[in-house]
Amino acid sequence: MLKLYIANKNYSSWSMRPWVLLKQAGIPFEEVMVRFGADPFTATSSFKQAVLAVSPGGRVPVLVDDGFAVWDTLAIAEYVAEKFPAKQLWPQDVQARARARSVCAEMHSGFGALRSACPMNIEADLSQTGTIVWRDQPAVRSDVQRIVTMWTELLAQHKGPLLFGGFSIADAYFAPVCMRLKNYGLPVPAPITDYIGRVCALPGVKAWMDEALAEKDFVVADEPYRVAR
Repeated sequence: MLKLYIANKNYSSWSMRPWVLLKQAGIPFEEVMVRFGADPFTATSSFKQAVLAVSPGGRVPVLVDDGFAVWDTLAIAEYVAEKFPAKQLWPQDVQARARARSVCAEMHSGFGALRSACPMNIEADLSQTGTIVWRDQPAVRSDVQRIVTMWTELLAQHKGPLLFGGFSIADAYFAPVCMRLKNYGLPVPAPITDYIGRVCALPGVKAWMDEALAEKDFVVADEPYRVAR
């Protein structure tokens, strides 16, 4: 069975992507949780050492298939799509497939302002923080506008309910963005709010969210806007 190494569900947006992809697609896998801990990114931390044991990058997520490790979310998505072609995780049309890969790559390398200002935190209501971020950070507003434009065009072209019609890697890839827009209360048009609602209702996404809410961890490094209670 596949093994997927992830970190805390409440915080780890990169871990969320392949977990949701596998879960929603009905692909069996064993989850290996490596919690962040107090200082996860130092070379001697227990988190870093545990992940280095399976991946030279020392980061999650890592997919291990019979001893073969695949790291980086795009590489994991491509590996799973090739290993399970019947699941049709990319669109079947060649141009739609290229567009899906393009928007996933854009997420992978872009939207730095949104990711930096609004780290994923599923458990928290950060709407007040979101109001301040929206007011003071034009780069975040620019990132969100690009996302709104992208999603609007894809939903219209492919007739919804998801970005390419049915569930695809793209929806799994943007699930953490949905979490950010929702939890920070960033203003988006009604059709985008509706799409976020449909993503949150997907069984794979709902399962991740429910388990994130049950964690009750508080990782200081991932809590720039709150203090431990």
